[in-house]
Amino acid sequence: MIGTKERKIARIRFIVSFIIIFLIFGASLARVYRYNNTVHKDVFSGERLFGDNADTAKGLSVSAIPRGSTWTKAFDFNNEGITEHNYQAYTYDFTVMNNTYDQISDFDFKLTFDKEVFLMSAWNGALEIHQKSGNGEYVATVPDLREFDSEDYSLDTVTFDGEDLIRMKAGDYLIYIPSSNENAMEVPLESYEGTVPGIILYAPIGELIKGWTLEIQYQFHRLIYKDVLFWVAVVGLFLWFTSYMIYMITWSQIKKYNLRHEHDNELIKESIETFIGFIDAKDPYTHGHSGRVAQYTRLIAAEMGYTGDELERFFYIALLHDCGKIGVPDSILQKPDKLDKDEFEVIKSHTIRGGEILSNFKSLKGAGEGALYHHERYDGNGYPEGRAGEDIPLVARMICVADSFDAMNSNRVYRRKLTPEKIIEEIETNKGKQFDPKIADIFLNIIKEGKIADLF
Repeated sequence: MIGTKERKIARIRFIVSFIIIFLIFGASLARVYRYNNTVHKDVFSGERLFGDNADTAKGLSVSAIPRGSTWTKAFDFNNEGITEHNYQAYTYDFTVMNNTYDQISDFDFKLTFDKEVFLMSAWNGALEIHQKSGNGEYVATVPDLREFDSEDYSLDTVTFDGEDLIRMKAGDYLIYIPSSNENAMEVPLESYEGTVPGIILYAPIGELIKGWTLEIQYQFHRLIYKDVLFWVAVVGLFLWFTSYMIYMITWSQIKKYNLRHEHDNELIKESIETFIGFIDAKDPYTHGHSGRVAQYTRLIAAEMGYTGDELERFFYIALLHDCGKIGVPDSILQKPDKLDKDEFEVIKSHTIRGGEILSNFKSLKGAGEGALYHHERYDGNGYPEGRAGEDIPLVARMICVADSFDAMNSNRVYRRKLTPEKIIEEIETNKGKQFDPKIADIFLNIIKEGKIADLF
């Protein structure tokens, strides 16, 4: 059976484990919050920027791939009459690829030029242009370079064939701000998806464009269910809930069993007490003797460390120790004078009769031992078998002390009960003779501690 202590321990364990699961879930939330608010940075240049590696790289990748189609123009900056085409148009697609399971909530990148170029157009997002100007810097944000009008800005620009071009010198840079409108929808960037902003620029014919540097910063948005600690908490909560349900179902069954067990115990107790009532009715001089001996035996067992059902078992065995007297004639049981030898032999036979009566009492383990052996002596001079020492069953040795104490502490027709001092003296004198010395000492301590109220 599960007792109050075990239930309390179980509740504490469930509470502690639930708190741990809650803390794990809280740690998952904190991890995801911290992760989502961390600004990541990366730099792409050279082959890493201009190579076609966007689909195979890990994390976030950027690659700048020029389109194959192009055209050329003649730029005559100083009105020298140049007619031969000396600048070529380049269209660059910047593939920004999210190679993770997480969403990229936002990003922007800074593109720094290593030589002079002329911006013609860009699409999707806005451009924040940074140009060196004297000892400072001029900054302007162009929402859509395709609709750029140089009259609206103080940027360094040139105009050829009716087109306004923004001059970007070595060291100048632009910051690309992605669009979130319905047409472009570059952010958020979903898992394993990409976006392709682009620019068109002019550069001198024949010059390689491989020296740009692209610095990108971005933030992830990780959903809580993608965090490993979240699933640890979920699995833990599932196991906790399953365990709790099993515990509640088990406890419900145990509770029913305990109630039935208590009912059965009560029925057994009432049956035994009714039976003992018949014995007491036959021997009015020892009325209540069996009940008191049972209580004393239980006190001894408790002092020896027994608890629960085992304690009750000793009580019931002790309660039945004199059941064999039911077969002793009333004339002998109620005789006020000293018994003769034959009558004493009849009285002694109650131990054997008790053992026989209880031999079929299987639901009370060792039921017959108390009845059969409680008049055995530790020195071997008892009856019915003359057993000695620990060859006498433990419960019988307990009953022997309790039975003798109650006999000395009760008024009989042939004498008054003994004084407390005389009782203690008799028990001390008979340690190792009639009584098991260890059990006798335990009972003496019980007496001295005042646990037997009716002694004084």
